[in-house]
Amino acid sequence: MDGKVALVTGASKGIGRAIAATFAASGASVMLSSRKQDALDEAASTMQGTTATFAANAGDPEQAKACVDAAIERFGRIDVLVNNAATNPYMGPSIDIDLGRYDKTMQVNLRGPLVWTQLAWNAWLRDNGGAVINIASVGGIGIEPSIGIYNTTKAALIYLTRTLATELAPRVRVNAIAPGLVKTDMARALWEPNEEAMAKRIPLRRLGEPDDIGRAALFLATDLSSWITGHTLVVDGGALVRPNG
Repeated sequence: MDGKVALVTGASKGIGRAIAATFAASGASVMLSSRKQDALDEAASTMQGTTATFAANAGDPEQAKACVDAAIERFGRIDVLVNNAATNPYMGPSIDIDLGRYDKTMQVNLRGPLVWTQLAWNAWLRDNGGAVINIASVGGIGIEPSIGIYNTTKAALIYLTRTLATELAPRVRVNAIAPGLVKTDMARALWEPNEEAMAKRIPLRRLGEPDDIGRAALFLATDLSSWITGHTLVVDGGALVRPNG
């Protein structure tokens, strides 16, 4: 990724942090964004290569624009946009969710990626080309009753990925990654109570690590995937193809 510039949302921890670190170590200049400046600065301090940080709420269009503008001002371009930031403020039956938490989930997880892509498109990608990577989830393909609304946003993000891939071609490739259960703080309630038993149900016999997603994102960000667009890459250790039982 020498000479490329990437902007990664939700980059202070978990999957976003791993993607940003992988890109930076591979030669890209990386703008890290998330809500908290101190967390961004700590994350950037651990990375090789060239990085910058900008605190922004991924669900706020004005803050998103300020971040995109800052990336252009700092690095002069944006070749790769990674829409990773997400929220899941509610666990439980979808039928019982309150509208406040429903709206917040939709605002960050679905409207956010569209807004950030619009901004990067208008600022650089339309005239110069590049790649957009949306971080979806296997939950957007299957069913997980306790996080149904979160997964609804991820299913819609997969559809949005295909839509934007057709609209922004041929200059811009748009793909998604659908991680399985990855050991992040956000997913801690899903994996920590029963990690060993859950790993035994996965063909590759382990849960995912953030770096697994970072390496997949590197593939989609580079010319190694130059003839791939509109695709959702499932990275789940084989969980979706395990035999019943």
